[in-house]
Amino acid sequence: MSDDSPVNLTEKEYSVIDMLQSLGLPRTEATAIVCLKDCRELRSLHIELVSGLRQPEVSVAMRPLRDRGWVDERSEKKNKGKGRPVKYYQLTVPFPQIVKVLEDEFLRSNEEKINALKRLRELEILLNN
Repeated sequence: MSDDSPVNLTEKEYSVIDMLQSLGLPRTEATAIVCLKDCRELRSLHIELVSGLRQPEVSVAMRPLRDRGWVDERSEKKNKGKGRPVKYYQLTVPFPQIVKVLEDEFLRSNEEKINALKRLRELEILLNN
């Protein structure tokens, strides 16, 4: 995908977005990751056009991705010098690494829930004795 010719997301990419959401990522963040995963760098406008997200949604989605260290952002002033700078985004980690982090978080969360269920059963036994 080049930055000059936006193409709509494919059915496969929408499936990846759905799977990322099932692992706990908000839709906008999942969509941004999918847009960026096969590109060196994309303009915010390109992400908007490809994904159907609005500009504020792209900006809001990028903040937690930057906080996680998954996305880098740079700004470039427009040639005319008026208006907001153009934002460019790129993934700073490979997509499989993002999947691994989400997997680890999912497993840790489920392990905590399983341990809580075990403690509840133990407490129930103690309460009934």
